[in-house]
Amino acid sequence: MARIKPQALLQQSKKKKAPRNISVPTIALYSVVTVVMVFFLFATYRHWSQRSIVQTEEGTSNFQVDDDFSDSKKSDVPRYAIFNTSKGLITVELYKEGSPEVVDEFIDACQKGHFKGMQFQRVVKHFVIQGGNSENQAVIEDWTSREKHYNQLEKRLKHEAFMLGTSTTKHEKEAFDIFITTAPIPDLNAKLNVFGRVIKGEDIVQEIEEVDTDEHYRPKSRIGIIEVTLKQSI
Repeated sequence: MARIKPQALLQQSKKKKAPRNISVPTIALYSVVTVVMVFFLFATYRHWSQRSIVQTEEGTSNFQVDDDFSDSKKSDVPRYAIFNTSKGLITVELYKEGSPEVVDEFIDACQKGHFKGMQFQRVVKHFVIQGGNSENQAVIEDWTSREKHYNQLEKRLKHEAFMLGTSTTKHEKEAFDIFITTAPIPDLNAKLNVFGRVIKGEDIVQEIEEVDTDEHYRPKSRIGIIEVTLKQSI
């Protein structure tokens, strides 16, 4: 029996211990599994990312629609009233936020033509001018009595001149009256529902204030409102 040389034995031992080569099919299988896992993870990430974006856009869209709707409702309400008087134009900014019910009533009266041809019934210099069919004698008498004792009036006045208001009494049909102050009036809240302010035409108000009146503060010559125009912007 032939003896195996030591070198041959050593080589055979190395061949047995050496790892086997991985087959091509196994490599392909692992590659396919890896690609599938990567694709699945990417698809999942993309799905949730797009869903988050869509939800955000829908929320933003709803918010914008609500804002647009709110702005549309706000824009439907006139913000200004232009009084065309026999002396000239008086532009008033309406205080919808502060006196919503009174402004709505005033707008309704304008749309019905209530103020067309309305006369200024009383003009109290350095106090108010009044337009309307109702007498409101108590209001005028109270303020004119204060006028006679103007030096004793409280100095801390609550309102400025050129404010637009109407009497605090409940308005009967066809009885919406208006007052425009020509000086600061103490305790105005107790007498008037203020719902606007003259922003243009103060000189016209002062011109009306200077007309001659009788002992009851009624203008001796006819002076009044030709019409009132409502506007959303000026």
